[in-house]
Amino acid sequence: MASLADMLSQHQEDQLILVDLMDRPQGSMGKLACHQQARLHRAFSLFLYRGSAGTLQLLLQRRAQGKYHSGGLLANSVCSHPRVGEALADAVPRRLTQELGVPAAVAASLGYDEVGSFVYRSPYGNGLTEFEYDHVFVAPYNGPLAPDPKEVEAIAWVDAKEALADLQAHPSRYASWFLTAAPMACAWLAAHARP
Repeated sequence: MASLADMLSQHQEDQLILVDLMDRPQGSMGKLACHQQARLHRAFSLFLYRGSAGTLQLLLQRRAQGKYHSGGLLANSVCSHPRVGEALADAVPRRLTQELGVPAAVAASLGYDEVGSFVYRSPYGNGLTEFEYDHVFVAPYNGPLAPDPKEVEAIAWVDAKEALADLQAHPSRYASWFLTAAPMACAWLAAHARP
């Protein structure tokens, strides 16, 4: 069985952006240390959406079991961190390509809208804690997907209203940040997107 350090070895070089409660940079720290020490850092959550048969659908993922936390839980399309020196506008398409296999040129050309942000803190039983200033993005997409199995166990397009109803009824099925991020994304989509 792989150790926590082994699972995170591919990410140890990633230097995350430490921030304060106003999202002002406060330095940097390696990904593993950041989560071990529960340091507040910048993150993002992306919701891909599409219209289908008069409804809005969200692309949800089931996180791979081998993820360093929240393995097997449902989450938004992509969630990650910008690296030191990387703007959110560059980090979001980079991770869309890495996690879901959307071609880089396509990912870079999507119309991303930031719909809000929030801070949450969530400790996990393995000694890690997520303490994130999470920027929530939405983007329309209805193209090919090729998820990386190390990141994503499964994906599905889900009716947005049904996703919110299931989240309210069964919150333990979802990653901790999804409880705040999903209603934020759905409220924006209800006001701005057409099915």
